[in-house]
Amino acid sequence: MSTTFTLDTSTSRAHPTPVPMKRLTVPAIQARKGKEPIVMLTAYTARMAQLLDPHCDMLLVGDSLGQVIYGLPSTLAVTLDMMCAHGAAVVRGSYHSVVIIDMPFGSYEASPEQAFASASRIMAETGAAGVKLEGGEAMAPTVAFLTQRGIPVVGHVGLTPQAVNMLGGYGARGRSNEEHAKIVGDARAVAEAGAFAVVAEGVIEPLARTIVGEVSCPVIGIGASADCDGQVLVTEDMLGMFERTPRFVKKFDDMAGRISAAVETYAKDVRSRAFPGVEQTYQPKP
Repeated sequence: MSTTFTLDTSTSRAHPTPVPMKRLTVPAIQARKGKEPIVMLTAYTARMAQLLDPHCDMLLVGDSLGQVIYGLPSTLAVTLDMMCAHGAAVVRGSYHSVVIIDMPFGSYEASPEQAFASASRIMAETGAAGVKLEGGEAMAPTVAFLTQRGIPVVGHVGLTPQAVNMLGGYGARGRSNEEHAKIVGDARAVAEAGAFAVVAEGVIEPLARTIVGEVSCPVIGIGASADCDGQVLVTEDMLGMFERTPRFVKKFDDMAGRISAAVETYAKDVRSRAFPGVEQTYQPKP
């Protein structure tokens, strides 16, 4: 179900027009259960969205932007304003992928009504296709409240970074029988409440396979099993932008090294006055 298109960049570098222009939909993602795996990556800027969009089915504006973009120690300080600003940029930069935006910590937990106020603001200000929220059985009534009011929801179970203080760290989840059963129940609860997909993060492989078999909607893994209905990673992790990455990340490039080498060359050219050259300077007309 891969889609290819070309971009007409003749009019605007910031807003290329796809030919043809067709965006995937939430029902199209739902229909991928047990079929061709769903490709999902994070995006926080319009330009990154442009680069990822032709290759992805879904783009996630994750609250991981707190660490990746703002250098925060965790996702807990991320605000609704941040998510709306970056979410709108990603929607503007994409034309094919289903764009989902994380609901930040403190914007939905108090009540379904609070969640609706936050989610409706996100949807109105960004044009995204839906929102993602963390939590299992306790959040099922909130998922139902949102979906019944027309807001598509992606659930998130297993390792939930917003609850890292309660979990005691970022280690793999589901090693004990009790935790295994709870996470399966969490996934089933949010799926039955109406989530059109569920992210399973940082769970042991047998647990991920169990979740896939237990829920009717697609399960998107991150640090889970290749048997999931799709995969998501933080783009900067898989591109090799950081020296340290989670165990479950495969580095598909060394962008940090390549950027460092390019900047080193630039610095040498500036210091030697090799840059700018004739090609990069304006000359008087004859």
